[in-house]
Amino acid sequence: MSATTTIVLTLLSGLLVIYHHLGYPLILRWLQRKHGHNNDGLANKPPLDTDDLPSISLLIPAYNEAQWIADKIHNLAILNYPQDRLNIIIACDGCSDDTVAIARQTASQIECQHLNIEVRNFPANRGKVAVINEVIGELTGELVALSDVSALISIDALLLAAHYFRDPKVGVLSPHYQLLNPGSAGELSYWNYQSRMKASEAALGATLGAHGAFYVLRRRLFTPLAADTINDDFILPMNIVMQGFRAEYAADIHALELEQANDNLDWQRRQRLGAGNCQQLLRLKKLLLPRYRGVAFAFISGKGLRVLMPFCMLISLLGSIYLAQQYVLFIPIALGQVLLYQLALLQVVLKPKRQIPLMASLAYLVRGHCASLMGTLRYIAGLERGRWQSVKPD
Repeated sequence: MSATTTIVLTLLSGLLVIYHHLGYPLILRWLQRKHGHNNDGLANKPPLDTDDLPSISLLIPAYNEAQWIADKIHNLAILNYPQDRLNIIIACDGCSDDTVAIARQTASQIECQHLNIEVRNFPANRGKVAVINEVIGELTGELVALSDVSALISIDALLLAAHYFRDPKVGVLSPHYQLLNPGSAGELSYWNYQSRMKASEAALGATLGAHGAFYVLRRRLFTPLAADTINDDFILPMNIVMQGFRAEYAADIHALELEQANDNLDWQRRQRLGAGNCQQLLRLKKLLLPRYRGVAFAFISGKGLRVLMPFCMLISLLGSIYLAQQYVLFIPIALGQVLLYQLALLQVVLKPKRQIPLMASLAYLVRGHCASLMGTLRYIAGLERGRWQSVKPD
C-alpha cells in the first residue's frame, strides 16, 4: 500500500469517527433548532373521547423472567386505559423457571383480576421472533404494543399512544427509555445521550427503530420477521417506515428499565446489538435511498456508521502510529488517540468508585465499540444465532 493511500485511509477513518460522535449530533441539534420543532407531545391536542379509543393488544414475550413478572403484571393493572379495549398476552417461550406459575398466580390476585390477560405457555423455547410472528398473526386489536417484562411503563402510556395514532401517517411509536439503576455512570451518560439523539431525530421526522422495553404499532402494518432477526425492535419498525408510514418518538411516554446490567450482561447485550446493527444495515439498505430523506441521513450517519466505527477507529489508530514514524503531523494525532484509549482502559480495569463522568463515558463508549466489533465479526462468521438467551446479573 502506498504512503498516499495510507494517509487517505487514516485521515478518512479519523474524520468519520469525529463525524459520527461529534459532527452528526451537532448537525442534528442545529437542524432541530432551525426547524423549531421540540417534540412537545400532545400538549395542545384535544383529548379523545372514550368511544374513539382504538383497541390495543399488548404482547409481552417472556423467557425465564421469574424475577420481574409479578412487578410487570402489577404495573399493567394500573394502566389508564379502558379494559374492554385492552387485551394482554404474556407469551412464555419455553421457560425453565417459575415464570408461568408466578404470572398466573399474580394475574389471579384481586388487584389484577380486572385485566383481560392470557398467559400462554409455549413448551419449547423457539426465540422471541418466533413468538412475535405467531402471536401478532392471531391478534385483532387495531394497535399492537410490545413490551419487555423487566420494563415498567407509565400509567398513561397507552392513552397517550392512542392520541399519537390519530395521525394516519404514524405507523409506529417509541417512548422515552430510562434506567432505574444504571450499572455505571458511563451507562447512564450513554442512555441520556441516546434520548437526546432520539428527540433530535424525531424533530426531523427521522425516528429510527424503537426500544423493546415498549413500543406500539398498527397491527395491519406488521409483516412477519425473518426467523434469524436479531434486533427485532429496529427491523420491525423500519419495515413499517419502508411502507410509507412514520416512526414517531413520544418523549411524554416513559419506559423504566428495572434490570441492572453488570459488566457481563452489558457486554453480551452490546455484542448482540453490534451483530444486529450489521444485519439491519444489510437488510434495510433501501433506507439509504435519497427518497427517504431525513431517515436516510439518520440511518447512514447513526446506525450505518456505528457498524463501521470499530474498524474506522482501528484504522485511524494504527495508521497514525505507522505514519508518525515518517510525518511529524501524525505524531500528535497518534499520541492523542493512544492517550484516550489508555484513559478508557484504566477506567475499565481499575473501576474507580468515584468516577469522573467524562472518563466514565469515554470508557463505556470504547468498551461498547469493542463489543460491537466482536458482534459484527460473529455475525459475518455466522456465529450469531438470532435468538434470545437469558443472561442474568450476578
